[in-house]
Formats: sequence, structure tokens, C-alpha cells
Amino acid sequence: MTPNSPVFDADPSGGKDLGNLPEWDLTDLYAAPDAPEVKRDLDWLEDAAARFAEDYEGKLAELDGAGMLDCVLRYEKIDIVAGRLMSYAGLRYYQITTDAERAKFMADCQDKITVFTTPLVFFSLEINRIDDAKLDELFAANADLARYKPVFDKLRAMRPYQLSDELEKFLHDQSTVGAAAWNRLFDETMAAMTFEIDGEALPLEATLNFLTDRDRQKRETAAKKLADEFGSKIKLFARVHNTLAKEKEIEDRWRGMPSPEMGRHLANHVEPEVVEALRDAVVAAYPKLSHRYYELKRQWMGLDTLEVWDRNAPLPMETDRIVGWDEAKSIVMDAYNGFSDKMGQLAEPFFAKGWIDAAVKPGKAPGAFAHPTVVDVHPYVMLNYLGKPRDVMTLAHELGHGVHQVLAAGQGELLASTPLTLAETASVFGEMLTFRSLLENAQNEAEKKVLLAGKVEDMINTVVRQIAFYDFELKLHTARRNGELTPDDINALWMSVQAESLGPAFTFMEGYETFWSYIPHFVHSPFYVYAYAFGDGLVNALYAVYEEGDAGFQEKYFEMLKAGGSKHHKELLAPFGLDASDPKFWDKGLGMIAGFIDELEGMG
Repeated sequence: MTPNSPVFDADPSGGKDLGNLPEWDLTDLYAAPDAPEVKRDLDWLEDAAARFAEDYEGKLAELDGAGMLDCVLRYEKIDIVAGRLMSYAGLRYYQITTDAERAKFMADCQDKITVFTTPLVFFSLEINRIDDAKLDELFAANADLARYKPVFDKLRAMRPYQLSDELEKFLHDQSTVGAAAWNRLFDETMAAMTFEIDGEALPLEATLNFLTDRDRQKRETAAKKLADEFGSKIKLFARVHNTLAKEKEIEDRWRGMPSPEMGRHLANHVEPEVVEALRDAVVAAYPKLSHRYYELKRQWMGLDTLEVWDRNAPLPMETDRIVGWDEAKSIVMDAYNGFSDKMGQLAEPFFAKGWIDAAVKPGKAPGAFAHPTVVDVHPYVMLNYLGKPRDVMTLAHELGHGVHQVLAAGQGELLASTPLTLAETASVFGEMLTFRSLLENAQNEAEKKVLLAGKVEDMINTVVRQIAFYDFELKLHTARRNGELTPDDINALWMSVQAESLGPAFTFMEGYETFWSYIPHFVHSPFYVYAYAFGDGLVNALYAVYEEGDAGFQEKYFEMLKAGGSKHHKELLAPFGLDASDPKFWDKGLGMIAGFIDELEGMG
């Protein structure tokens, strides 16, 4: 056990024989919250940020190429130290969000780092005031500086929406009591919620897991219990969403943003018309994707209509198989190694070195993620592993993120971060490799059918469901501009996209209208969700190129991941002969899902 490993009362296996589930070893970041290195780095950060402002504020336009490079390198070092501190505080907190000491440590770190880095706000503001010709001159004169051109390009994308220096500093300074505080309230409320099933108080993740149980009565009980608890706190969740949407509307209005989603498009370095083409293609495909698949599922299950608790139910021909941790690791690693030994080598340390935290535990944050931390450490993967076949796919997905983050780290802190639209590439590709490996090794037609149906459901959840989420957010933020939204208002917006996307096979239980309340992306990252659909469509197109036997595909694929955020999606996809700005591009990806449904229909 590492010095900072928590002790949990709950059985880490979740009561099932899942094997020895790994826990994070965070000592590569810091040994403990009171380790001397934490204070050392906080002190250094305060001094370094102050000296940076003293040396450069008001002077950026006068720097030559070498001077600008030194400035960028110093800024990058500050970014690394701040990122390391917040990664450690955040990961510790997510392990037990209900622990007051961990919550306080994270909040204190956030407060200090916000105060220490406020003097840096001038950097992006002054960069945006430099003439294009002057910057081009600097890049031409200094190749090392020119490598950072994508960083400058992303900063300067905000030029039309930049506020005064004073206002930008104010927004930075007050962020800890604005969005960050509402985010924390949401996280802590969710983590503290329990749902009583069969006399046992369960956390959100374990309760959601019942929605995939074979017993329909258990699924119904869990769905209704979720609805009851969400309903009991619906005023609080409505307050969180109203406040965050209003805060965003105010900032967007001051900045002159043309739409609520524009900030996300700028951050993702993707053109609004590309996202619009994706959204329109998916919505147009609802009838041939989700509507058609769920009608098939309704027939397989022998039901007159599907209820919401049937959406992710196992199929009648599916076995109640629990996949132990060692088997899950073996399945995913075999698929990764089957694609390339290099991919297997990159994935192995996650299992061997405490880079994964897998067990469901009291107070642990729900869901799954891969956090890149900073480029001189390594990513950490969080799961809530319960042994379902879908959990194996989640492992493959998050491990794909981890591999991507390891490869991109070579770009340095400022260039490693991949826009959300491309950040899902390696994760969805990792899932596809794992799925194809399982499909090839299927023992019979029934097993193949279950695998195909499971993949279709995952793709519908990734593409159809996420675009429905995106439409919900568009409606929510648009409606909020006209005034405060009651819980009933938000419920109605949610139901309008659910009925359209899921189709006529469904009826909706009373209480389902509150299920928007637990989706963390709406709170943490407005308009994030379309990135999942973007990534799935992109990977489907990429995988088609791979299956066609494209020469040197593996090497080109690794080069794409290594690029991190240093290249635009057009540049990254060009070696594969793909272009996301072509509307037909999205039809190719959606066609793969439709093809799988064709196969399922043919199986009867």
C-alpha cells in the first residue's frame, strides 16, 4: 500500500469475484499532501508567476524570436508545476469525494493556484495584440519558436472575443467562487447520494449498473429509485444548471460570442459548420439507427414497448457473464498487441505501475476517465469496474486515452493537449480493436449476435445519445437566455430530445424527465458531448481505411497520436485520405453502424 492510499471499508471487489483490482499509486506526483515537495512547488509557483509578470508584462511586442521562445518556455514550466499540483489534489479527491480533508486540500490548492497565476493573464491578452506580420517574422527567424505556432493560433482564435485586461483578470480571479464552486457542489451532491435497493444503500454508479441487470424487475426498481432521488434534489440541480448557463450567457454576451456553443468550437479548433454537418447527419440517421435497432430489441425481448430501463438491458440470448479483472486485462492487451506490439508496450505500465484505479468504493467519483496529468509524469485511468462485458469496453476506451496521452506528451505541456474532437480518437479505436478481436474469436452465431448487438448499443450511446445531449444543451442555453428555467422547463427540454432520438419503440416512465440531472458533462464541460460522436465517426472512417489494408497504417496512426494538439484535424486525417469537413465523411461512419444493424436483422 502506498503512503497516500486510502483505506476503504467496502470490499474492493464490489462483492463479486473480480480478482485483485488495482488502486492508484499517486507517489509519482507527490508522496502525500503534507510532503515538503507540495509546499516547495507552491512557493516556486508563486515566485515564478510573479517574476514572469515582472519580466514580461507590457513587453511582449518588443521581444525578438529568442526572447519570445524563452518567455514561452518559462510559461510552459509554470503550467507544468500548476498542473502537477492540481492533478494530485484532484485525483486524491476523486478517490473519495466525500472526504472533507481531501475536498479542503483540493479547494485550497485551487484557491492558491488561481491567486498565484492571476498575474499571468496578461500573456494571452498581449499575444493577441501583436500584429500577424510581426509574429510571422518571429516564427520565420526562430524554428524552435515556430514549433509553438499552434499555441499562438489557438490563443489568437479568441482575439475577436477578448475583453479588457482588467476584466480578464477579474474573470480568472473569481472563477473559484463561480463555475468551479458550482461544479464542486454538483460533484459532492452526486457522490453523497445513495439509492436503496433491496435494503442496501448504494452509490450512483452501482445503482446505474442495475439498469443492465437481467432481471427486469430489478431494472425497473433501480430506474424508479433513481427517479425518486433525482426528483428529491431536482430544485438544487435546476439551480446549478440555471446559474452556470446564466454565468456563461453573461460572459458570452460580454465577449460577443455569436452562440453558446462557439466557445467550445474555438477550444476544439473545429469549424462550426463541421459540427453542424455531424449533428445534422446523425439526426437524419435516427430512423435507420436507433429507431430501427430498438425495434429489433423490442422484438427480441418479446415486449409490446420498451421502457427506459430496457434500453441497456442484456439480450435474452446473452449469458450472465462476469469478467474478472485478469481476463479483462488479457482481452484488451491481446487486442492492443494484435494491432501493434508498440501499442501493447505503451499500455502495459498502466496495469503494472498503479496507473489504474478500478474498484467501486464509497464516495468515489462515478464514471470513468483518463487524466493526462502533466507531460513529465504520466496519465492515470479511473474506472468503476463491476465485471460487466461493457466494463471491459470501458477499460479498452480509457486505456486508449492513456496511450494517446503518453504519446502526445513528447510535444511538451503546451502542445500535448488534444482538442476534444480528436481526443476520443484513440479511445474509440481501442474499443473497436477489442470488439473486432472478440468478434473474430466468437464461438458461435449466438455469441456473435450478442457482440454485434452490444457494439451497436455502445455506438448508439456514443453517437445518437450524445448528439441528443448536444441538442438538449443547445435548447437549455437558448431557453435560459429568455429567463430562469423551472425544473419542469428543463424536464420538458430533456424529454423532447429523448423521444426524438430513441424512437417509437419506447414509452417513458414517470420520473425519467429528471434524468438530465446526473449527466456531469452538462455541468463540467458545456457542449463537450458532441466530441464523442465526432470521435466515433472519425474512428469508423479510420478503421475502414485500416481494414482496407492501407500500407503503413500503424505508423501513420501512431504519428497522428504523437501530434497531440500540434496539428489541425485536416492535417491529421490527410495521410489517411480523409476529410472531416466533407459532409459525406460522417455518412461513412454512420454507414458502419447501419451495416451492423443490417447484419443483426439478417440473423433474425
